[in-house]
Amino acid sequence: MNDAHGKYTVDNCRIVRLPYTQGDYGVLTVAEEGLIPFGIERVYYIYDIPTDSERGGHSHYREHRIVAAVTGCFDVMVDDGRRRKVFTLRTPYDALYIPPGIWRTLYGFSAGSVALALCSNKYSADDYVREYDEFKKLVSNGLT
Repeated sequence: MNDAHGKYTVDNCRIVRLPYTQGDYGVLTVAEEGLIPFGIERVYYIYDIPTDSERGGHSHYREHRIVAAVTGCFDVMVDDGRRRKVFTLRTPYDALYIPPGIWRTLYGFSAGSVALALCSNKYSADDYVREYDEFKKLVSNGLT
């Protein structure tokens, strides 16, 4: 299995500004190939999130992901096994790019938040690392 743990750092996580057009009819935000750093294979969104809950709490072997706050706001903590960084998502046009091998936790949801995810891969349970101790071992093994 391809494993990106140890290949990327939190410095590879970055805000991607999605283009938007505003007019009398509202605002249109676009996410398409060429605007984000991977092809989109899966899209999902989560909502009705209790304000005191956490989502994520995992990393991926292969999957690249974009996360955006379609409504409301929330924080995303990214962790490369050596350092952590927190991004606050509060506009639908500022999306966070998370490469594979990076642990992520979403938290601090405002009431009515909707989190959108654009993924480079279709869902596969085998692509997830759900235990933090296993994540740390993978990062240590992937460091060169």
